[in-house]
Amino acid sequence: MPNLSDIIEGFIKELMDANNNDVIEIQRNILAQQFDCSPSQINYVLTTRFTNDRGYVIESRRGGGGYIRIFKVHSSEDELKRILNENIGDSITLNKSMDLVNALSERDVITEGEKAIMQSVLSDRVLNIVAYEDRNKLRAYLLKEMILVSVEDNDY
Repeated sequence: MPNLSDIIEGFIKELMDANNNDVIEIQRNILAQQFDCSPSQINYVLTTRFTNDRGYVIESRRGGGGYIRIFKVHSSEDELKRILNENIGDSITLNKSMDLVNALSERDVITEGEKAIMQSVLSDRVLNIVAYEDRNKLRAYLLKEMILVSVEDNDY
C-alpha cells in the first residue's frame, strides 16, 4: 500500500501528464487540504521527489497568493554529463543508483527494458562477488558505462 508521499507524488505527476505540460502551478495549502495533511508534508514530497537529479525544477512564492511551479526538465547531453560527474562520481550507493535509474526512465532517457537490466546489474545480489567495500565503486563504474552506451544508442 503506498504511503501518503507516494500518493501525493503520483497526483502531481498525473497533473503534469493530464495537462500535457512540462510545468504546473499548484498551491501548497490547497494541496495539503485535499490530502488532509500539513503543508510541510507537501514540502517534503517536493524536496525529495521533485529534485534536479530527477529532472525537475521547483519555483515557489510564499504568502497569501503563493504558488509552487514545478517544471519538468528534458535531458540534454550536457545534463547527462553533469549527472555522470556530479551524481555518480567514483562511488554510488545502491539506493542512489536505483533513484538515478528511475529518474532516467521517467525522463525517457532510457527504456523500461534498459531500466530493468540496469537495476539488475547494479543490485547487491549481482555484485555480491565483490568485497562489500568495493561494491559502490564498481556500481559507479558500471552505471556510468551503461548510461554512456544508452545515450549513444539514443543519439543524444
